[in-house]
Parts: sequence; structure tokens; C-alpha cells
Amino acid sequence: MWTNTLKPYDILSEEQVQQIDDHAMLILQEIGVDFLHPRALDHFRRAGLKIEENRVHFDRAVIEEQIKKVPATFPVQARNPKNAIVIGGNHMVNAPVYGPPFITDLDRGRRGATIDDFTNFDKMAQATPQIHCAGGTIVEPEDLPLETRHLDMVYSHIRWTDMPFMGSVISEENARDSIEMASIVFGGREAIEKTPALLALVNVNSPLRYDDRMLGALLEYAAANQPVIATPFLMAGAMSPMGLAGTLAQQTAEALAGITLIQLVRPGAPCIYGSFLTNIDMQSGSPAFGTPESAMGILASAQMARHYKLPFRGGGALTSSKGPDAQAAYESMMCMWPTVLGGVHFVLHAAGWLESALLASYEKFIIDVEALRMFEWILSRGIPFDDEGFAMDGIREVGPGGHHLGSEHTMRHYRTGFYRPWISSTENFDRWQRNGSRTADRVANEKWKQLLKDYADPGIDSGVDAQLQAFIEVRKDAILHARV
Repeated sequence: MWTNTLKPYDILSEEQVQQIDDHAMLILQEIGVDFLHPRALDHFRRAGLKIEENRVHFDRAVIEEQIKKVPATFPVQARNPKNAIVIGGNHMVNAPVYGPPFITDLDRGRRGATIDDFTNFDKMAQATPQIHCAGGTIVEPEDLPLETRHLDMVYSHIRWTDMPFMGSVISEENARDSIEMASIVFGGREAIEKTPALLALVNVNSPLRYDDRMLGALLEYAAANQPVIATPFLMAGAMSPMGLAGTLAQQTAEALAGITLIQLVRPGAPCIYGSFLTNIDMQSGSPAFGTPESAMGILASAQMARHYKLPFRGGGALTSSKGPDAQAAYESMMCMWPTVLGGVHFVLHAAGWLESALLASYEKFIIDVEALRMFEWILSRGIPFDDEGFAMDGIREVGPGGHHLGSEHTMRHYRTGFYRPWISSTENFDRWQRNGSRTADRVANEKWKQLLKDYADPGIDSGVDAQLQAFIEVRKDAILHARV
């Protein structure tokens, strides 16, 4: 977990923030949001809101009353207490890529992901100090049955990392399984209700609709006091208008509607305003990431979350590129700079994302970590303003016309004074050529293999592991027999 020492950048004026808020409330009141789950509708009905079939119309007063109950910061525990995190405030938590069905590396190419790939990414996350949360569905392990693979994925997070992790959200049954597994690890449901132990990403089926499956998961996590990231899934030009202000208003409406439901289920439950805002390419209809629109969207969305005093999820190393190339680098940085400058609290897709969320990449994970290490250097060190930072002794020693290469000040700091690259090349051309003319992707290929080779198993209590294995066996048997 980082402390973000930078002052958040405000891209919007106070008047523009108010305009977005006003239009969001207009959407909520006049158009409404569909909630396709009867228990969700029951909560809204008890709150006195107008409901037409599955459509809920919101009053501003109800929204404002409920979002005030959201904690501005909250902790999430980890198996290793040193890896516990805090969401909100000036904290920044990074998690890896989430959701791709495919995976790639330079040796084997693009292919369907497996549970071995999933576990490898868990191990790489565990071995990387710049990753603070193991994440959720890092990839879809297509070699496992769809109905039960969530059990193996949650177990992988628990077994191979000792960091916070995310639970399954594709059904309320999967959510209950995830909660139960976390309860086994942390000493019972009461223990995780007191201090949350897993996060849950619930996407809105934009525009303006929460589907029954993710709503079921939302209801389970909220009732258990586990933080839900309510995230509109907006690609301007498709799921929201091409007008970016209108897209921000729709996103605000969708997120606040979900957060209101969470608070109606359990007042004071931790939750996060989420954003997954980008645009589509209007020529091809394909999603576009790392665009100017997505960069402005991250900054504006983060500012809206600050306006409501809500923890915020957004940004990441997002790109439409199909490989770990220059396009992947500049599009990812187009998203990561506003992520840092916007004061984003929880960053999904901080490492490993390619091809508009269809592809996870071993090499891209490593390249993204290099960028994260540089951001960490900026946030943790800043510009020192002490005697060593001003270095007057060195300036006096060298005087006019000299150089600082051999000064006493340089000798004191030459090993640690500047950022030292992890994979980047700073050698001259001749030496680079003698060393094999390796480009960043080739160095990254070597680095991820070394990372896995050097991985240190955090271990797990044998009794806890036995309980988890027994639970998984029982649940798999029940789910697969129910299918028959």
C-alpha cells in the first residue's frame, strides 16, 4: 500500500462538479435504474422509493442520506498482517489485471488461460512489493469447469499469497462460497464482519441496469460487511453517450444507485465508487483504452468521488494493444498518470493487461511493474528539501566549471540517490549490442521466469488448509451433482 503524497488534480471546476451532480440526480429521478433482483427491490420499497416493475426512481434526499453512511476509509485484513491495507484517504492500493479469458507470453503465444497461469500470476503478485492485493479473476482458467472454478481461484489467492484478495461475483452462491472461505481463513464470519477480508467487483450492466446475478453477489457481500466496488461499465458511444459530461453524469447516477442499495442492506457497510470509463472506436466499434477521453474520465471520476467523500476505484495500465509494444506503453501511461494524479484509492489492472481486457500478458506484467516502481519512487521520495537534497557541500566543493562525478556528495549517494531501473536499459549501444540487443519485452520475459523461480511460498496453516480443502470438495460435489 502506498501513501499518495501528491495533491489530487482537479480537472473540473466547482460549477462543473455541480452540473454533473445535478444531471446525475435528474437521471436517477426522471429515468431511473433497473434492478433485476426481487430482494433489491424490497430494500428500495421499504425506503419509500417509486418502483415501476424493475425500475427504481430515486429521490435526491434518499441518495444523499445513504451515501453519507459510507466510511471514507476502511481496513481490509490479510493473512500476513504486514500486508493489510486501508482503502481511502491518501492510500493507493494496486491489484493485477482482472478478467481476461486469454493469456500470452513470448514463448507460447496467445492461448486460453489455465489455473496454472492463474497461480503463476498470484505468485508474481506475491513476489512484487508494488502489488498490494492479489486481485480477483486474474484470468479465466478455462481448463476448469465454469460452475466450480471460482473455488479454485479463491483458493489460489489464499494459498499462494498472504495479501488481501477479491471474491467471486458472478452469482450469490459464488459470493457465499467466497465469504465462507474467507471466514475459514480469518476465524469465522464474525471476524470478517468486524474487519473486512475480501473485496468484490460488481459491474453495472450499463446503461442504467443492475442484472440479477451480480445483484445477488452485491447483496451477499453487503450483508457480510465486505466492501463492494460498484462500477458502471461505460464505453462512451455504446453504453453511454458520446458526450463525456453526459457519460460522467450517467456513471455517477449508476454508482450512487448501487451504493445506496448497499447502505440500505447494511448501513455503514464499506463500499467504493468504481469507474471503468473509456470510449469505443467509432470506426470499428471496438473498445479503445489509453485514449484522451479515458484519461480525462479518470481525473473527473476521481474528483466526483472526492465530492461525495467516497473511496474510489479507477485507472490502471489499460491499453488496446495486442502485445507488450510501444502502443501498450504509451496507452498504459496515458491511464496511469491520471490514476496517480487523481488520487485513485484502488487500482485494478495495475499490471498485466492487454487487448482491451481480453488478454493477460506475463511480459506486460513485468513492464507495468517497472512503471509502478517509478511511481513508487516519486511518491515515497519526492524531492528532498534537507541538507543532502540541496547539496551545498557538493556545490561548494566543485565550484564553477567543474563536475560532480567525483564529489564527496556524489560518493555518498551514487548507489541510492537516483532510481535504478528494474528492466530498462541505460547502457550504451555497444554494450547493449554485446549483451544480445534485448528489447524491453525480451528482458521482461527473462524477469517473469526469474520471479517465479525466486518465489517464496508464504505457507499456510495446515489446519486451515485442511478446512478449505474439505469445504471445496463438498461444494464441488454439491454443485456438479446439482447440475446433473
